[in-house]
Amino acid sequence: MNRELEYMFVKRARVWIPDAEEVWKSAELNKDYKNGDASLQLMLEDGTNIEHKLDPKTKNLPYLRNPDILVGENDLTALSYLHEPAVLHNLKVRFMDSKLIYTYCGIVLVAINPYETLGIYGSDIINAYSGQNMGDMDPHIFAVAEEAYKQMARDERNQSIIVSGESGAGKTVSAKYAMRYFATVSGSTSEANVEQKVLASNPIMEAIGNAKTTRNDNSSRFGKYIEIGFDTRYRIIGANMRTYLLEKSRVVFQADEERNYHIFYQLCASSHLPEFKMLKLSSANDFLYTRQGRSPVIDGVDDTKELSSTRKAFTLLGINESNQMGLFQVLAAILHLGNVEIKDRDSDSSIIPPNNGHLTAFCDLVGVTYQDMSQWLCHRKLKTATETYIKTLPRLQATNARDALSKHIYAKLFNWIVEHVNKALITNFKQHSFIGVLDIYGFETFEINSFEQFCINYANEKLQQQFNMHVFKLEQEEYMKEQIPWTLIDFYDNQPCINLIEAKMGILDLLDEECKMPKGSDDSWAQKLYNTHLKTCSLFEKPRMSNRAFIIQHFADKVEYQCEGFLEKNKDTVNEEQINVLKASKFPLLVELFHDGEKAISPTGQVPGTGGRTRLSIKPEKGREKSSKEHKKTVGCQFRNSLQMLMETLNATTPHYVRCIKPNDFKLAFSFDPKRAVQQLRACGVLETIRISAAGFPSRWTYQEFFSRYRVLMKQKDVLPDRRLTCRNVLEHLVQDQDKYQFGKTKIFFRAGQVAYLEKLRAEKLRAACIRIQKTIRCWLARKKYLRKRSAAITIQRFTRGHQARRLAKFMRRTQAATTIQKYQRMCVEKKRYRQKQAAALVMQTILRAYMARQKYRALLRESKVVIIQKRVRGWLARCWYKRCLVSLVYLQCCFRRMKARRELKKLKIEARSVEHFKKLNKGMENKIMQLQRKLDEQNKENRLVNERLAGLENTYTTESERMRGELSRLRGAEEDAKNKGHQVTSLLEELEKLRKELSSTQKEKKTIEDWAQNYRSEMEKMVSELKDQNGSLKKEKDDLNRLIQEQSQQMTEKMARAILEETQQLKTDLNEERSRYQNLLTEHLRLEEKYDDLKEEMVSSNVPKAGHRRRDSTHSSNGSEYTYNSEYAELEDGSRAAEDVTRGMDTSLTLKLQKRLTELEQEKQSLRNELENKEDQFQRARARDDVEFKKARGAELEYESLKRQELESENKKLRHDLKEIRQSLVGNAATGAGAPGSPAYKVVLEQLNASCEELEVRKEEVLILRSQLVSQKEAMHHKETMTEPSVYVEDVSKLKDAGELKQAYVGLKDTNRLLEHQLQTQRRGYDSEVESLRGELQNVKEENNRQQQLLAQNLQLPPEARIEASLQHEITRLTNENLELLAEDPTASREARVIILRRMVDLMEQLEKQDRTIRKLKKQLKVYSKRIGEMGAGQTEGQTSPGQMVDEPIHPVNIPRREKDFQGMLEYNKEDELKLVKNLILELKPRGVAVNLIPGLPAYILFMCLRHADYVNDDQKVRTLLTSTINSIKKILKKRGDDFETVSFWLSNTCRFLHCLKQYSGDEAFMKHNSPRQNEHCLSNFDLAEYRQVISDLAIQIYQQLIKCMENILQPMIVSGMLEHETIQGVSGVKPTGLRKRTSSIADEGTYTLDSILRQLSAFHSTMCQHGTDPELIKQVVKQQFYIIGAVTLNNLLLRKDMCSWSKGMQIRYNVSQLEEWLRDKGLMTFGAKETLEPLIQAAQLLQVKKKTDEDADAICSMCLGLTTAQIVKVLNLYTPVNEFEERVSVSFIRTIQTRLRDRCESPQLLMDTKMIYPVTFPFSPSSLALETIQIPSSLNLAFLTRV
Repeated sequence: MNRELEYMFVKRARVWIPDAEEVWKSAELNKDYKNGDASLQLMLEDGTNIEHKLDPKTKNLPYLRNPDILVGENDLTALSYLHEPAVLHNLKVRFMDSKLIYTYCGIVLVAINPYETLGIYGSDIINAYSGQNMGDMDPHIFAVAEEAYKQMARDERNQSIIVSGESGAGKTVSAKYAMRYFATVSGSTSEANVEQKVLASNPIMEAIGNAKTTRNDNSSRFGKYIEIGFDTRYRIIGANMRTYLLEKSRVVFQADEERNYHIFYQLCASSHLPEFKMLKLSSANDFLYTRQGRSPVIDGVDDTKELSSTRKAFTLLGINESNQMGLFQVLAAILHLGNVEIKDRDSDSSIIPPNNGHLTAFCDLVGVTYQDMSQWLCHRKLKTATETYIKTLPRLQATNARDALSKHIYAKLFNWIVEHVNKALITNFKQHSFIGVLDIYGFETFEINSFEQFCINYANEKLQQQFNMHVFKLEQEEYMKEQIPWTLIDFYDNQPCINLIEAKMGILDLLDEECKMPKGSDDSWAQKLYNTHLKTCSLFEKPRMSNRAFIIQHFADKVEYQCEGFLEKNKDTVNEEQINVLKASKFPLLVELFHDGEKAISPTGQVPGTGGRTRLSIKPEKGREKSSKEHKKTVGCQFRNSLQMLMETLNATTPHYVRCIKPNDFKLAFSFDPKRAVQQLRACGVLETIRISAAGFPSRWTYQEFFSRYRVLMKQKDVLPDRRLTCRNVLEHLVQDQDKYQFGKTKIFFRAGQVAYLEKLRAEKLRAACIRIQKTIRCWLARKKYLRKRSAAITIQRFTRGHQARRLAKFMRRTQAATTIQKYQRMCVEKKRYRQKQAAALVMQTILRAYMARQKYRALLRESKVVIIQKRVRGWLARCWYKRCLVSLVYLQCCFRRMKARRELKKLKIEARSVEHFKKLNKGMENKIMQLQRKLDEQNKENRLVNERLAGLENTYTTESERMRGELSRLRGAEEDAKNKGHQVTSLLEELEKLRKELSSTQKEKKTIEDWAQNYRSEMEKMVSELKDQNGSLKKEKDDLNRLIQEQSQQMTEKMARAILEETQQLKTDLNEERSRYQNLLTEHLRLEEKYDDLKEEMVSSNVPKAGHRRRDSTHSSNGSEYTYNSEYAELEDGSRAAEDVTRGMDTSLTLKLQKRLTELEQEKQSLRNELENKEDQFQRARARDDVEFKKARGAELEYESLKRQELESENKKLRHDLKEIRQSLVGNAATGAGAPGSPAYKVVLEQLNASCEELEVRKEEVLILRSQLVSQKEAMHHKETMTEPSVYVEDVSKLKDAGELKQAYVGLKDTNRLLEHQLQTQRRGYDSEVESLRGELQNVKEENNRQQQLLAQNLQLPPEARIEASLQHEITRLTNENLELLAEDPTASREARVIILRRMVDLMEQLEKQDRTIRKLKKQLKVYSKRIGEMGAGQTEGQTSPGQMVDEPIHPVNIPRREKDFQGMLEYNKEDELKLVKNLILELKPRGVAVNLIPGLPAYILFMCLRHADYVNDDQKVRTLLTSTINSIKKILKKRGDDFETVSFWLSNTCRFLHCLKQYSGDEAFMKHNSPRQNEHCLSNFDLAEYRQVISDLAIQIYQQLIKCMENILQPMIVSGMLEHETIQGVSGVKPTGLRKRTSSIADEGTYTLDSILRQLSAFHSTMCQHGTDPELIKQVVKQQFYIIGAVTLNNLLLRKDMCSWSKGMQIRYNVSQLEEWLRDKGLMTFGAKETLEPLIQAAQLLQVKKKTDEDADAICSMCLGLTTAQIVKVLNLYTPVNEFEERVSVSFIRTIQTRLRDRCESPQLLMDTKMIYPVTFPFSPSSLALETIQIPSSLNLAFLTRV
């Protein structure tokens, strides 16, 4: 057991085992494998433990799995273990998890059909892959196309791209994208549009050559090879298409769930259209040829729309409507022919019923007779050596003949269409090279395989052989290049299978032989096959259960073919009489179809230059009828010849392979079926490529890459200066078996599995190192933590113990003190308590004793009182009881006596009736009388008593009576009164009644009033409360209003500021967009101009006489872009006119298109300029609305005027002083030399000085008037501001305290509001009228301005003295007119007066400026005069001159000062020196030579000084020619040296400086603010060059764009290498295995770019621009564009390179970005937006480094990556690849979470950033402080012919 097995097949090693469903299943070893074990103990991924038995004979162990870091690689050859399960798993991971459909497998690109539209084919992706090496980017069809295009241009060799695969695998789409790539990168989009024509042929070829099958709804049933031709400049000039093996049998038969060719269903679906009525079509179910598959409709496909697309494609390719209708007639005729019913007449003959509708329709459509066609459909002509006779056909043979005719007609039609498509694609230009794209069917195997599948698989056998030989050849070249010992690799050679098919006595040979036999059949041919090959060829087998089939062992699989139909399809026979009937047709297109058959047929079975293939050769000529059968080739022979020709073409080119894989049979998006994928991988040769690679040394590393990756396995002593020797020593130590690797010249070659072994050692070493680091760090952390805790514990203990001791001592002291305090306290408390108790006891005793005494006293008193009460009560009770008893006794006595009396009476009555009684009565009478006598006495006594009492009573009564009488009399009087009163009472009663009624009514009224009062009170209370509430609300509202006013004022201020800011931003955005569009149009204009120049040069080179030169007037300079290059355009127009009769071979339509496009661009440019001016006007108006700025500006103007006034006054005082001194000196001199001849000069000087003084006095008065007007205006403005300020009404409102005042205030507030509204409307109307008046006045000002200009032009022609006098006279006239107008107007029109005053102020300001210039001129004159006087005085002192000389003396002082005159900053040149000026200053000036030591912008200053002189002399021709020459020369030098950054930067700087000079000295006040007075004197005076400023601005934009392109060309090669590939932080990321497509190494070798290279280049750019004096604002824009290019290119490459998406690479990128930011800080360029352009790249780097697991991570990513689109975020997450085993991949569920959370983002779906985008450039005005008169011209410029003025 070798060391590898010891390390590989150990516990937890992962292997692949076969599985019936998943093909291969992953498992893990549960225990180590030992040599001799019969089985392996494995655990599947789902946790199931199984026992895998090994083959007892071979003892082959299962395939090992690759490490996780190798899974998902771009190239399958990068895998350490190269076998089928590894390939399948890698494809599945890339396709399912990373959504990547392309994968390299050595030289093969494997493309898996996603069944979903992906956004990876746009122009941005094409630009990203253009110019890149194939291994430097992720796999893509564009990478293969770029490799083919690059090799064609580099090796001068034709290329081929072979696209193969099953039906539905995406072959046609891949070929289409490859052609689109060629058309885009070759620059053909604006030329002949061959790519559009080729793509337009797709709908046609799909309609006539594609059909629905069980596997694909749009399956190509033919093969095609498209050759795309290129010229010497590698631009597409044409194309040619060849087709192979059209499946003609589909025309007459379709299996279930399949369809015929699409064109038939499109015609049937469009049969209702009027133009198709003549075809007599109906539903597809009505025709035999379209209903056999029982699936006439494809879901999601509208056949009517598809036919419309087909017809448009026909029209685009030049097939007119008549030919299209002819094609449709032929197709409809085929459908009708299929419906012709043939019936049996007898067993040997058949017949067509008469008047068959479908046959009639067929004959009408193709223009043949019904009788001839019906006869030859059922009969056949046989020819023998002596005679010819007609034979009837049985129904079956007649039906087959009918179907054969249908197939033949369709094949002819197919070839005719292909031929016309080729005619449309071929051009007259000579083809230099070509790239062929082969879209051919892949290996096919069905349940029933027939002749078509046999031919298809035969073609794939040939292609596979060519593929194997090419792979073998590349492997051999690689080994020989690296000088590795070459040993023959055993690979599968399918030559025996090819011999079985095409060799002598092969299957095709026997098939052709059987076709020649008179009675040949499929059965006899099968028997011949059995007899010939069954025992001699192992690849040929016979099925067990069939005698009419055979099996061939192809390279991909065994295929069983059914012999039935082989002979008939190989013969492809058609009844010649039927062909003759069709040739005799009256339908011209049908005759043309069959006429083509008479041409010579190429070995491919097609006419040369056409795409036809399986064409039946029909030779109707009589002279050739005899040999027609001898020369007629079978279909198999034709296909073999065409295939041989194709192989010769492919062998003569460099092939590139694209293998398309169909992931599932159900067309599900991103669904992977391992069984189907493995089947196709075996069939397409991918696994064979893997096997060939694995047989040798598949893994290859450069020495540097190996050292960088496995440096961790080396010891320090093993590292030698020689990397090769180091790697050799390490490998000899690590891998004992030297057969496992080989050392080449530049690479190390490894056997399969060795990289995994080294990766395992590396991972173990890293894991051990990580464990050791973790152990050490954890130990250090634990010890540090322990020591920290121990120190903390000791400190805590020390402080705790000290604290406790201090607390104990304190406690003891407190305890002792507390004891003492307690003792005395307790004593005091007890003493106090005792005294309190004692006092309380005494008080209680006193109170208690007093209480007891009082209680006792009260008890005694109560007892005495009770006794009295008892006594009285008892007496009363006794009396009451006595009285009651007495009464009771009396009552009882009375009752008893009554009863006794009654009894006695009753007895007396009885006795009275008797004598006895009477006696008794008498007897008792005496007693009774005595008794009565006594009783009488008693009565008397009582009477006396009573009388006495009565007497007393009488007395009392008498008294009382008297009293009563008096009372009665009083009463009687009262009665009288009462009677009197009675009447009054009656009246009073009546009155009372009335009063009562009144009272009741009054009460009612009172009640009503009370109710009203109550209601009123409640209402008043309510009103009061409401008023109080209203008062409170008003107060609150007042406060709220105050606050709201403040807030609103603040908000309005903020809103206005924000609105102005937003409007400004919007205007800036719109302006930038307009600028971008305008600059793009300039770019397009420049490109068209260059194209036109190239055409012009070609015309000149072809000896075309050059046209004359014409000029245009300067007034034409405003018409679009014509003003830019007047003379140049005139030359081009004359040249184009002269070339019309000469350039017959040129594409005149292209020239016309260019001219038309040029005109459109000029018009659009003019419209954009107008719109730009409108935008700028809007922006100016928006800024003018700002009141505060106006006030500030006005205040600044007033201050400026005051300063100006003070300056003028000081100047005047100084001048007056000087004048006085000069006058005195002159007077004195005159007095001394009164008779001297020089006195007239003195008089002249004195007169001039007096005139100057008078002028100064006048100006002084004007200044004083101006000052007073300014002061009054300022006071008026201040008064207006104070009057218009908002009233402070808070105090007034606070004074209103009751509701009435509040209500009145509220009503007053409303009235005030209405009044304010009325005033506002009045002011608005006044404002409108004022605006109208201002407009009128503005018009008057314009007229006045024009008049002033005319007068100024007239004055300029006068001498200086007359000029001053005329100007003064004009000023007096103007002021007089204004005064008259003011007197005529209403004096109360204050506003108009203010406007007039403002106008007057403006005029006075202009006068002040003019006065300033006049004063400066006077100062100069004074200096000159003073010098003259000095010279004259010197002449007088000499006194040696004669009187005659003294008379002539005044002439000389006038001219002498011209030598000492100050220079005016102008350069004079002759007109003939203009070409020399342009040549020396522009064309021959080199920035690296003379220009380095010049003043920055010196050429611009020189040109402007020359221009100033031309303006000074008022020479418009000179101005125009100078500007035109300058512009054309700059363009010429840029065209010649446009790739030199220094040249472009130099002329950008000078063009901008020239533009700024034109602005600075234009005379416009906006550009003169920063000028010095001397510079203001140098302003242009005669010409307005605003239009030329626009021309030069356009030129500057073009130069800027050229600068950006030049800079981009320099930076582009550096960016990817420096920002991504180079390891700025060494050792952070290791190099992973890369496979055959080696990527650029990240190790900094010689010649590779690093980040320092980029920084150095950026510094070089910056220093060059600074040295050339480029404006700082322009430098900022250039740097911003540089950083955008760096960020965009880096991000785009990151999104297209899977190996770059890792954590370590994210850290590298962030470090690189930080270095770029540091560079910005060093240059002071951090605050203008360059850093923000890198934000997407920074966020992508952060995305690579953040955690990507939980929902919180997803939220963080969504909030962090705001600069990236959703597509970019998902792409980065899909591409994220671990570099080491310690990193984890991003789960699919996490990516889905990110997509869900970013679903609502509104953004562009574009994946890549636009690297061609250029920010719109602006040229902010930058005035120069350099004085023109101080500029010196170096002699090195050779400009001695210029004269300073």
